[in-house]
Amino acid sequence: MQLTVQSHIEQTMIEQTLQDCFQLQRTSFHQQGIESNAQRKQHLLNLKAMINNHREAIVEALNRDYGNRSRHETLLAEIITATDDINSSIKHLNQWTKVQKRKVDHSMYFGAKNRLIPQPLGVIGIIVPWNFPINLMFSQLSAVFAAGNTAMVKMSENSRHLAALLIEICPKYFAKEKLQIFDETGDVGIAFSKLPFDHLMFTGSGATGRKVMAAAAQNLTPVTLELGGKSPAVIDPEYPMEKAVERIMFVKQFNAGQICTNVDYLFVHESKLEELIQTATAWVKAHVPDINSKDYTSVIDDRAYQRLIHSLADAEAKGATLVNLNQQEPDAATRKIPLTLVLNSHDGMEIDTRETFGPILMVKTYQSPEQVVDYIVQRDRPLAFYPFSHNKKLVEFYISRIMSGGVSVNDALFHVGQHDLPFGGVGASGMGHYHGYEGFLTFSKMRPVFYQAGFSSLKFLAPPYGKFATWVLNFLLRMKS
Repeated sequence: MQLTVQSHIEQTMIEQTLQDCFQLQRTSFHQQGIESNAQRKQHLLNLKAMINNHREAIVEALNRDYGNRSRHETLLAEIITATDDINSSIKHLNQWTKVQKRKVDHSMYFGAKNRLIPQPLGVIGIIVPWNFPINLMFSQLSAVFAAGNTAMVKMSENSRHLAALLIEICPKYFAKEKLQIFDETGDVGIAFSKLPFDHLMFTGSGATGRKVMAAAAQNLTPVTLELGGKSPAVIDPEYPMEKAVERIMFVKQFNAGQICTNVDYLFVHESKLEELIQTATAWVKAHVPDINSKDYTSVIDDRAYQRLIHSLADAEAKGATLVNLNQQEPDAATRKIPLTLVLNSHDGMEIDTRETFGPILMVKTYQSPEQVVDYIVQRDRPLAFYPFSHNKKLVEFYISRIMSGGVSVNDALFHVGQHDLPFGGVGASGMGHYHGYEGFLTFSKMRPVFYQAGFSSLKFLAPPYGKFATWVLNFLLRMKS
């Protein structure tokens, strides 16, 4: 009973803290008015400084959160990518914020003007996952601040060391009225999602995304959801196997496969299966010879580790063949799992029915491109799709038949790193976009404004309607028919 009362008190305090911050930011937003481009650029520069001035501390915090996080992966996928996104926003900000001229139908509105004015929405909520928290948080904040908004950010329960660091250093760069960061100490996410944000950005699982969207719906809060899913790749039998394997296995081992856009399963022509296995084995031997290396990232926590181990055992028990490319045993102490191919999987296996999110790759064989299309389109639309082929007609066939959030051709993952391309899912893999101009649009109200001329021709159509009004309407009908 005492624990229940204490939990209730703690939850009430969490909700009050979040509500106080939200109200502070909303009041400040309305009182200060729309920020100038110079103010926005300064906020973006502060974002960049927040990363670069604490780079080593960020690397270490992420390493502690993971148990072992490859330093090189953190620098490439978190630090460099996030700062590059911020630089891109600074570079294009003046262009993005320009008032746009739109056409007017002068046959009816002679002398009038139409303009589209980008304006900030207000207070933006961002829920950040654990797998790339710096990348995702700062690239999303880059768009949010470019659009002139304030932001509240909730970190993951698996990012406790990083959250503590960011909460400590954030006040050096931003007032609470502009940005505040919250740790996940238990049920914070529920209270956070219930706030009446002007927009809510969520990255995470589909199951949690549905809960977030349901909570946001109570306030009619628009949402952008990036939800992941099972992203497929397919190798054309005419495409060089060594090149395809090199590119697929690189992203599969990156962050121990814990990437929402990673290759979840791979189609290889049935005549090329053995070549694929041999080539993948050779690549792993050359590039990831020892999973105990500090360059090979750990699975994030015990629950995720046990889920992956269970999925492999379940697949093997139900008839799948497992190919351990490292020829090393999983290590529960370090939460490291060898790169593993799963052959002959089917829908009766756990590994076929949920996102893998680990260093495990299902391999399926096919005879014709139509078989590949039929399999993929019968399932949820994936966040990404990866065709490997030099045959342009075949690539276009796949792209035109298979809908996904995004596509990388002859590689995997890297469409996400293009700052001038929007990123987002479709269907069960998410909704909405961010990155580049589309990110700016997501967190802006593109406000249409009509400026009437000093003289309005519509005055002649005021009642009581007579012969002249009838003549004008008939004339307009003839013009537009």
